[in-house]
Amino acid sequence: MKNPYTIILRPHITEKSMNLSLGDPRIVDEKDLVRKYTFIVDNNANKIEIKRAIEFIYNKDAKKGDQIVVTSVRVLTMPGKKGRRVGARAGGHKPDFKKAVVTLAKGQMLEDYGV
Repeated sequence: MKNPYTIILRPHITEKSMNLSLGDPRIVDEKDLVRKYTFIVDNNANKIEIKRAIEFIYNKDAKKGDQIVVTSVRVLTMPGKKGRRVGARAGGHKPDFKKAVVTLAKGQMLEDYGV
């Protein structure tokens, strides 16, 4: 089994991902909110490994009733940008990376996301 800390590299913090983590603003009741969180993950990781890694990392110190449940994982492979300057020469590129959008069960949230 792979190490969960090598599967999940870091949270992907953007304006859009922060809005997803707050949930739908039209839902008033806090226990009905469905929150989504975005992470940069290993290029070789699949959905099952990502789900298990998120649940392991965030549930290791949680009590029995406070554990999070991942309901779905969506994975996107983002192409690296070409034509970036590296030093004095033109050319170069940034590498491809994979990101995962993780959906939690209703009413659940990650406390230390993006800290």
